[in-house]
Amino acid sequence: MATVQKKRKVDGEGRRFQERWELQYFFTEIRGNCVCLICKETVALFKDFNIRRHYETKHAATYNKLTGSERAEKVKQLQAALASQQRFFTRACETHENITKASYEVAMLIAKHGKPFTEGTFVKDCVMKMVENICPKKKQEFLNACLARNTVVRRVEDISSDIHRQLRDRGVDFDYFSLACDESTDASDTAQLLIYLRGVDDKMNVTEELLDFKSLKGQTRGMDLFISVCEAVDDMKLPWSKVSGIITDGAPAMAGERSGLSTLICNKVSEEAGNAVKLHCIIHQQALCAKHLKFDDVMKPVAKTINCIRSKALYHQEYQQFLHDIQAEYGDVIYYNDVRWLSRGSALQRFFSLREEIKQFLDEKGQPMEELSDPVWLANLAFLVDITKHLNALNVNLQGKDAVVSQLYAHIKAFGTKLQLFQRHLSLTEPCTAHFPALKEVIDSFPVDINVQMKRYATAIASLSGEFNKRFQDFAAIEKDMLLFSSPFSVDPDDAPPQLQLELIELQCDDECRGKHRQCSLVDFYRQLDKDRFPEVRSLAKKMLSLFGSTYLCEQTFSVMNLNKNRLRSRMSDSHLRDILRISTTALKPDLIALLKSRSQYHPSH
Repeated sequence: MATVQKKRKVDGEGRRFQERWELQYFFTEIRGNCVCLICKETVALFKDFNIRRHYETKHAATYNKLTGSERAEKVKQLQAALASQQRFFTRACETHENITKASYEVAMLIAKHGKPFTEGTFVKDCVMKMVENICPKKKQEFLNACLARNTVVRRVEDISSDIHRQLRDRGVDFDYFSLACDESTDASDTAQLLIYLRGVDDKMNVTEELLDFKSLKGQTRGMDLFISVCEAVDDMKLPWSKVSGIITDGAPAMAGERSGLSTLICNKVSEEAGNAVKLHCIIHQQALCAKHLKFDDVMKPVAKTINCIRSKALYHQEYQQFLHDIQAEYGDVIYYNDVRWLSRGSALQRFFSLREEIKQFLDEKGQPMEELSDPVWLANLAFLVDITKHLNALNVNLQGKDAVVSQLYAHIKAFGTKLQLFQRHLSLTEPCTAHFPALKEVIDSFPVDINVQMKRYATAIASLSGEFNKRFQDFAAIEKDMLLFSSPFSVDPDDAPPQLQLELIELQCDDECRGKHRQCSLVDFYRQLDKDRFPEVRSLAKKMLSLFGSTYLCEQTFSVMNLNKNRLRSRMSDSHLRDILRISTTALKPDLIALLKSRSQYHPSH
């Protein structure tokens, strides 16, 4: 039987480039190829015979006369010439890469600042004017940068996709995450659902990002919202068992007991062997409590007077000039908008500060405001100014990103205690107005007996305190867990859940841990806590850190939405609006290097 002879493989012979070939035959190695320094041709194999034959047949007659140092110098010259030629093409490639990267940066700025996609052309025109005057030699390179509308759109889509990819990669490491959802309509009357994600990994790193932005073309029932949220979570491949909670506003479709979004989400988490809490936005509840103080006898005249001044152009101009002439502290009154959280306090404060100027102006116009001469009404106004100032300070403390739920609830509890203090002070035989400077100013200006009014104010504060106690029941339900998270060394182990009791005793008896708790921030303390000794304590900490306390991010993002999709840009597609919102709100940095490497070419417009 004949034996089959195997084919000889050149790759298996271990051929390597030999340094002597540079001086002997004017050859060099470039990226695994044997290249002639003289004619730049490539020899297929690293084989002495092939290289020698190429040199002797094409270059020997000219270069054999070079010997010794002359030959070595010639080799260096040829190598330098080849390197220069290579750098020329490399520089061209780098230039196109830098131009493309710059167009990504500009597109990201356009999206972040809410500018139309066509602004890219305007930006380029401005840059070209500067280049012509500053560095005209670089004009052609700047001209190669494409910032046309379609190019900017593609850049924005790429950046949004990269941010989404980074969030998905982070989501794999989440031990717990919670959701914040809110719904509103845009300029084209399309219902838009915002879904935010707050996740915590094993290293206690907190991530707050826009999970998705869903357009609801039909109804906006709880089930419709639930389907959209499920699509967003499943698309990110996040396990439902890791959902720690969901927070919404108080709308029936969001917070309904039977078919609201929060209830449906919690039921689904339970089916997946998880446990999620549903919360009502703490800022929204605080704003509802603030509305409990109606004082219509004050607000209606104030709103009517402000509207009278500002709604008539001539009146408004004359009033502003009047304030300028008398060098008033402020230059105008402020509109009151019931929707805005801080609007009432700001409008009342400005009105109270300008009350004398308003009275004088209206008297000159023959439309006097009689309330401004009534000490009782002015006292009511001053009280409302002071109490709304305290409420606004609370509201500001509740706002912001990356807020920990236990800290937000601590502000609410502190304000409840303040209300009790205010009530006691105003109920005294000689009322104390230390925390009511505007009221004190009115009392000092009009020395009349207003004890009856003081009782009314104390009653109003008692009613407000009762409203605060009635609300926030959802936060009160997890108060023990929040206390255990924020103050683990002051909690009685008997009051802790059974799975935490032994670890809590170990923790409280560890002086080193107690010292770290005093010195470090809460997040850093739990980050440094031993994983093997305190797994259950760390698990509770991760769950508390993952909870949203408010829908502040949603409200903030709706403002960005209204800035971008307005009556002048009402035809913007939902996908482009989502991309813009993702870029505008993210804390993640898009990986432009990876985006550039993923491209097949660096053509400026692709």
